[in-house]
Amino acid sequence: MSQPLLSTGADEAQLAARFRPLFARIAEGARDRERSRTLPHEPIQWLKAAGFGTLRIPREKGGFGASLPQLFALLTELAEADSNLPQALRAHFAFVEDRLNQPDSPARDRWFQRFLDGELVGSGWTEIGNVKLGEVNTKVTPQAHGWRLEGEKFYSTGTLFADWIDVFAQRSDTGDDVIALVSTHQPGVVREDDWDGFGQRLTGSGTTRFSAAQVELEHVYDFASRFRYQTAFYQHVLLATLAGIGRAVLRDAREGVRDRRRVYSHGNASQVRQDPQVLQVVGQIAAWAWATEASVQQAAHALQRAYEAHAATDEARLQALNVTAEIDADRAQVIASELVPRAATELFNALGASDTRLSKALDRHWRNARTVASHNPVIYKARAVGEWEVNGKTPIFVWQIGNGE
Repeated sequence: MSQPLLSTGADEAQLAARFRPLFARIAEGARDRERSRTLPHEPIQWLKAAGFGTLRIPREKGGFGASLPQLFALLTELAEADSNLPQALRAHFAFVEDRLNQPDSPARDRWFQRFLDGELVGSGWTEIGNVKLGEVNTKVTPQAHGWRLEGEKFYSTGTLFADWIDVFAQRSDTGDDVIALVSTHQPGVVREDDWDGFGQRLTGSGTTRFSAAQVELEHVYDFASRFRYQTAFYQHVLLATLAGIGRAVLRDAREGVRDRRRVYSHGNASQVRQDPQVLQVVGQIAAWAWATEASVQQAAHALQRAYEAHAATDEARLQALNVTAEIDADRAQVIASELVPRAATELFNALGASDTRLSKALDRHWRNARTVASHNPVIYKARAVGEWEVNGKTPIFVWQIGNGE
């Protein structure tokens, strides 16, 4: 059996040279997009043109071959520029990762080529309303030459920018849970910009409706075949987003203190940048941002080890690697969910009342961090870590949400 092609790392200097100037360009318009609620269609196009969506595709297949720590480091930098963008690309990178975990085949190469051509994938997993826990109302029905998709999703992150949607559905004939990849370029797919959260408002996370949407025959996959570390992977995109927000908070604290001229009569210096109490606040923010990013990177290495072993036949080793990846993601989530919103609040202790003006949009850091931290409740992740540490209980790798009894 031939060894699978693996993405184990790209040249760091080349990645930086290619993407950091783009991140700086994206950052220039982030505040104005936030204030006017302008969806980042243009920045998404810039990222597509630069090949950002192909980071994980192996070099032998035309991509960058970036490792998972490299991917999440870049997503952290992107989140510092605009925290909406990594989350908007979350489903895309997850589907790429799923293809990376599948055997080499012409079908997989076709997906890689689509991504090399700049196509992106969005998300269609969650249903709201009167849906009981475990139920899936979105159905795919076999037809003569493909499938028909019917249903409705919310929290459809990234779909407004996507060419494909990764849809969690159920087969109408067998009841099996599946993933259907449906093209957005058809009248049977309707995407709405109705996400009304107080944070991450530009992620394209609204309603998506499927009405007799057509799905190609080979684009329905058994959900049980999804890559094993998917839950940890999805969480890592949110962790990188939080880490990037932490970096943005530190950036704005540093610049705000450095440039501030007004001082208080009962302060400690004639310039704010020399006030030891204010410097203490900035130092605390810097430490929290550093700790968050360090924990995210540490956890990403566990994820990389699970990826590199995905084709191994030693089940006990695979299980151990995937448990470590999941637990490390949980640990990092506890750290990031606590420290980054805290830093975004502490920011204003280093600044002044004038920095609460809407024109500066500094409130976006807390709103965005709190919104990201509200995904996948951290209280359950802390419990999972505790159960693992005390009782050796394996964490839950796949979970659902819906109405209880």
